[in-house]
Amino acid sequence: MIVIVTGAASGIGRAIALRLAEEGGALALFDNDREGLEMVAKQAAETGASRVLTRPVDVASADGVEVAFAAAERDLGTPDALVCAAGILAPGGLAETTEEDWNRHLSVNAGGVFHCLQAGARRLRDRGAVVVVSSNAARVPRTGMIAYTASKAAASAVTRAAGLELAARGIRCNVIEPGSTDTPMQRDLWPDAEAGRIAAVHGDPGSYRLGIPLGRIADPADVAEVACFLLSDAARHVTLQQLYVDGGASL
Repeated sequence: MIVIVTGAASGIGRAIALRLAEEGGALALFDNDREGLEMVAKQAAETGASRVLTRPVDVASADGVEVAFAAAERDLGTPDALVCAAGILAPGGLAETTEEDWNRHLSVNAGGVFHCLQAGARRLRDRGAVVVVSSNAARVPRTGMIAYTASKAAASAVTRAAGLELAARGIRCNVIEPGSTDTPMQRDLWPDAEAGRIAAVHGDPGSYRLGIPLGRIADPADVAEVACFLLSDAARHVTLQQLYVDGGASL
């Protein structure tokens, strides 16, 4: 299987890339973190990936995405699947969020998915698969994350709309919406890592957050396993779904 993965340098994107590498396929790994990308590529090759292509990409750039996807198709062949895991999170509420913050979130988190869906749709084989990593914040309001929640809601919506169009070719498009996950992005939100973890698990009435019924925050591998299932033939009749992977936090 030939899979394109964006946001592959760290966090959930990295976990998905390495899980896919275990299956021995070819990977095109994209991220704007060149150093992190090369480290993941090396691990993927050691894990079992047959071929690994890397390219620094800012998914907010339609031209950059198009060039990267063209390179993946040229060097690896027709892709079977696409995983969109690139994203940003800069905290900010209604009063603090600047227009620049707002536009950057929409450009990366929603625009990036749109660019990848456009470039991918022209190249994916029929009966291929797309997985977009959104967030449970797409459907559950969060204090202090107004631009992030809006951008993730847009990412989830554009994926399902594109999936409705691509269903005629048998291409399945699904959305994963994780909750608190042990990634660099998540840890950056917590000045005190232990206090942040406790608040996530047990809930925080002050910010209107339920806790996590399963009693722990997710490991990126938890999300990666779900992504790989959705890419596989085992999910051949699953499309247009938004799937929470958050330990029950969005009950």
